[in-house]
Amino acid sequence: MRTYRQYCPIARASQVLAERWTPIVLRNLLSGAETFTELADGAPGMSRTLLSARLHELERVGVITIESHPRGRGHLYRPTAAGLALRPVLVAMGDWAEEWFELNPQDSDPGFLLHSWCTRSLVAELLPPRRVVVRFLFTDQPPTQREMWVIFDRAESEVCLTDPGMEVDLAVTCPATALAQWHLGRLEWARAVRAGTIHVTGPRDLARALPTWNRRGVWAT
Repeated sequence: MRTYRQYCPIARASQVLAERWTPIVLRNLLSGAETFTELADGAPGMSRTLLSARLHELERVGVITIESHPRGRGHLYRPTAAGLALRPVLVAMGDWAEEWFELNPQDSDPGFLLHSWCTRSLVAELLPPRRVVVRFLFTDQPPTQREMWVIFDRAESEVCLTDPGMEVDLAVTCPATALAQWHLGRLEWARAVRAGTIHVTGPRDLARALPTWNRRGVWAT
């Protein structure tokens, strides 16, 4: 870890928090991710080598513990008291960004957005008893990130970056920025549908139920 060689508490905190990807890793840890795979899934674009390095650095400074997984291979990563005390810091960072920065297409990674829906904000108890496959087409994204699928299942919902080969129940076409605005609680689904910003095709009952499966407003921890 690089040091600023300054006694200032902001400088000392920055030695831990200002490393690239570290706040994202901490956000995922404080949101309940415990395994390496869960942490990696919550940080698309971060190499596994860098993730491993950041986790071991956080352990070294006493922010997390790393323990062998009691039920097999791998490890469990958990925040210490010092790590848990960072929650209001991250929330303050998010609140500051919400007030002062606009949401742009480059900030709206649809893979992360759908992963967040399936993990942190899914209202699983409202899902129908059968599996529902939803295809998303994001009109403001590059071709490689334009089409994704979510398999909503009470047992375990998941995001698919390639066609899972299952019959699609609903198709949603929209800009990723619009879905992100809705996910954050800034945009109402019905209003976006009426305006044509979000377009849904499929059975009416499922189309109406889909937005109720997201708790919304769960942006970080």
